[in-house]
Amino acid sequence: MFDKILIANRGEIALRVIRACREMGIKSVAVHSTADADAMHVRMADEAVCIGPAPGTDSYLNMASIIAACEITGAQAIHPGYGFLSENAKFVQIVEDHDLTFIGPTAEHIRVMGDKITAKDTMKDLGVPCVPGSDGGVPDLAAAKKIGEEIGYPVIIKATAGGGGRGMKVAQTAADMESAFMTARAEGKAAFGNDEVYIEKYLTTPRHIEIQVFGDGKGKAVHLGERDCSLQRRHQKVFEEAPGPCISPEERASIGKICADAVAKINYIGAGTIEFLYENGEFYFIEMNTRLQVEHPVTESIFGVDLVREQIRVASGMDMSFGQDDLEINGHSIEVRLNAERLPNFAPCPGKITQFHAPGGLGVRMDSALYDGYSIPPYYDSLIGKLIVHGRDRTEALARLHRALGELIIDGIDTTVPLFHQLLEEEDIHTGEYNIHWLEKWLEATYE
Repeated sequence: MFDKILIANRGEIALRVIRACREMGIKSVAVHSTADADAMHVRMADEAVCIGPAPGTDSYLNMASIIAACEITGAQAIHPGYGFLSENAKFVQIVEDHDLTFIGPTAEHIRVMGDKITAKDTMKDLGVPCVPGSDGGVPDLAAAKKIGEEIGYPVIIKATAGGGGRGMKVAQTAADMESAFMTARAEGKAAFGNDEVYIEKYLTTPRHIEIQVFGDGKGKAVHLGERDCSLQRRHQKVFEEAPGPCISPEERASIGKICADAVAKINYIGAGTIEFLYENGEFYFIEMNTRLQVEHPVTESIFGVDLVREQIRVASGMDMSFGQDDLEINGHSIEVRLNAERLPNFAPCPGKITQFHAPGGLGVRMDSALYDGYSIPPYYDSLIGKLIVHGRDRTEALARLHRALGELIIDGIDTTVPLFHQLLEEEDIHTGEYNIHWLEKWLEATYE
């Protein structure tokens, strides 16, 4: 087991890893930019090292500085959290070349799953169901139009190196193809330095269902059920729950086994999430995230496991502490993402927190790095916290979420908290009758 772990991240996820380290008796090292000198993860870690100026490119994405921080402090392993360098195969290789341990998958697995075309081909070979679409990248507009006619409209054009909703355009009809194709290519080039795109059938009313998998790197893997992340705005999740309200136990067991078997075959190590679109009882693979997800707490809540602890265990060479037969769902859990944003346009709203009070009580968890007087810097993602609730069933979880939101106080800035108060008034939220387009349509109708 490691004696000291460096966390190459910031905010609530850095705190999350520090807590797991402390419970395991492992020393933690925080890294930070000059803008984060007073951040909570810096205060809570056993040691802290400044790795650069405020911009993420000069600090949290500065590979040389992070490796140097390990050498200075004697950290033996690096936990990347999510975002920043968590899915950077080059960084993983550099970590390994310096005789350090990356707490996550191998560079090869990150590389394969990071390219959406290669990932789709790999999953097909492993028996995972995929969305009908092009076989690889689409070279030109003529080929795009041909594929559109073959699989039928509507279709979605996606940048192969895309993510976060960038480089994705829908062509509802053949007449839309040229504009959608050229725009997706241009966005992919601008955002990722790669204008290659591929085409898939566009499902009209799907849900976003993701399967949590975990492997030991030695050919053994399990699944920890699914999360429903269908409430999204511009392909960004805002509300996640587990188990999914529309998934039957039989469907869960079937798709879960397919996913666990797939990652076992490639000797995958650590946490991963296989994401699907789900429509009319069918699952269609869209991508795999080779890291811990923002929404991992809802899975932890219903299974009673610590995924970060498990990541650290298997990275150190230990076996997983549970098998598939040990995993049983207990109740229902919901997470809402709290962002420093101003409604209705969701404009970033950094600033000073004048008062903060976290809700508590049975079944309530608040993952946040906020405190009274903290100044949220303008340089990073606007996520400032996650409110997670757990209940015996979905009805109780929703009631608990309503109560917890009523206790939450975040003064000094605008946040997305009012959004969730409004959503809990909607019947579709209580019945679970929504899909990936529901929230954007609701926002348009509510704030038009």
